[in-house]
Amino acid sequence: MSILERIQSPADLKALPRAEVDALAAEIRHVIIQTVARNAGHLAPNLGVVELSLALHKVFDSPVDKIIWDVGHQSYPHKLLTGRYERFHTLRQLNGIAGYPRRAESAHDHFGTSHGSTSIAAALGFAAARDLRGENHNVIAVIGDGAFTGGMAFEGLNNAGELKKKLILILNDNEMSISPNIGAIHRYLTKLTTSRIYRRFEHDVWEMLGKLPKSLRAQQGASRIKEGLHNMVAPTILFEELGLKYFGPIDGHDYDVLVETLQDLKRFEGPVLLHVVTRKGKGYLPAEGDRTGFHGVGVFDPDSGIASKGSRRTYSHVFGDMAAYIGERMPHAVAVTAAMTDNTGLTKFAKQFPDRFFDVGMAEEHAVTFSCGLAAEGLLPITTIYSTFLQRGFDQIIHDAAVQDLKIMLCLDRAGLVGDDGAPQHGCFDLGYLRMIPGTVVMQPRNGEELRDMMWTATHWPGNRPIAVRYPRSPIPEDALSEREPRLLEIGVAEQLRAGGDVAIFALGTMVEPALAAAEKLAADGISATVVNARFVAPLDEKMLDGLARSVGRIVTIEENVPMGGFGSAVSEALDRMGLNHVPLHRIALPTDFMLHGKREELLQIAGLDADGIHRNVLDWTRSHQPHWS
Repeated sequence: MSILERIQSPADLKALPRAEVDALAAEIRHVIIQTVARNAGHLAPNLGVVELSLALHKVFDSPVDKIIWDVGHQSYPHKLLTGRYERFHTLRQLNGIAGYPRRAESAHDHFGTSHGSTSIAAALGFAAARDLRGENHNVIAVIGDGAFTGGMAFEGLNNAGELKKKLILILNDNEMSISPNIGAIHRYLTKLTTSRIYRRFEHDVWEMLGKLPKSLRAQQGASRIKEGLHNMVAPTILFEELGLKYFGPIDGHDYDVLVETLQDLKRFEGPVLLHVVTRKGKGYLPAEGDRTGFHGVGVFDPDSGIASKGSRRTYSHVFGDMAAYIGERMPHAVAVTAAMTDNTGLTKFAKQFPDRFFDVGMAEEHAVTFSCGLAAEGLLPITTIYSTFLQRGFDQIIHDAAVQDLKIMLCLDRAGLVGDDGAPQHGCFDLGYLRMIPGTVVMQPRNGEELRDMMWTATHWPGNRPIAVRYPRSPIPEDALSEREPRLLEIGVAEQLRAGGDVAIFALGTMVEPALAAAEKLAADGISATVVNARFVAPLDEKMLDGLARSVGRIVTIEENVPMGGFGSAVSEALDRMGLNHVPLHRIALPTDFMLHGKREELLQIAGLDADGIHRNVLDWTRSHQPHWS
């Protein structure tokens, strides 16, 4: 039996002899590498926190003590140490364990995550609740240097310093390399500052200062001693100025130092911040050599590290090429993203136009308002953010863009179901939160060609409000793109692809192809269906809707979005405005509850948004609803 098989809970780790800890770390890394190679997932971040995870569960008593992981894409070792080894092979699979912490999955997952910069605020809430209930357990937040770029992290720091709650914040810095000499010095200083000897020395100094005459000169001298003491033990005093005791940096792969330091920090009654330095990809040479490429990976060969690349181009690939195309032809076009240069496809633009490319870090609110500042000075921002993350910039889209009549081009990658990343990552709310903003244009392409056309259309649109194009995390439907130049689309005009007299199906974006396939199946059942590529959610093609509502008499809408406030809602509102609310309308959309993780194709099938599901749904509905002609 392997060591890892014997670890059914953190209690088993505590009883493990020190001589076996390093072997356990190696086993954890091996299991993570093999599992992610099969299932895809986050590799480098998890390999970088193995020793830190071991130390945390050695020192603290989860689930009584609360360990909260920011983003959570580095929580695989935590899962393996908290009783999930036997199910770890199901990672990110349908009905398997999640790729992020999930409260429903384990008592050791105290706070569900997936979006960045939330851990400090959440941990402070846990600490405040603990004190109100008269309890005395520890609360620990682990946040990476990437998530630290988000403004919410600093809001949490500010409040933590104000409330002075007992709280341990661990800054996992995985970008800085450690020089042996500098690392040894910092380790020494950290051990000194966290020891009882140092704290006693600090207390004695303040007692001595308290006995000095209370003259101005004495006060100035005391201030200089205090500042010098701070600078001696913590060269970076930002955190101390915010009200947190700062310690580090220390080597995040030195298990013994981590354990000793964390044990010392448990004694502090106020908020403390421990700065640890780790290496993403630690223990796996391909990941150590390409920390960005192995951050989140698809299926790959664990022996060589070579990825099993799909042969089909994705919407993100098409977007990236088109962004560079726009950049070449429009000198006033700039690109903005929030810590997602590679995944959004903007690497090409960044290399060609480095002066016109801005990665603002994990700060979506800032990205939107920053784009508004660019737009106010006559530039064209191509602001590219995942649909689920753009939710954070909702107020900025209204307040800083739309209200001020500023045109920013919002490109929403990962719109709809993202698959195995799960509920917090699904981009299924953007149609509702964007189309409600006055004057905003919202569109979705049916394929790669149309994505290029929509982006080109957005750049030429003369309007002065946000214009958004959403597209999924999936391959484009067509085998290859044509060589034709992108063309301008007429804003708010849909495209009829198939004519039929029994039911009119308005499909949006990813739902067009399955709607066409479903129409073929309906034809075999004796039902003739019109299929419309809606293209636009705002403004809606009310002229085509009016004509088909009157001539066909039954309308179906299909969208990869929640039904509330989405495309179907827009059609329902339009029918009501036109006095056609008596026309039967059937809205097919994602379920009203949060969908979990699994392959995108599996989730679409479960939601009834594949061709077979649409066919059955429309067939049953049309047989029970008579058309209404006016």
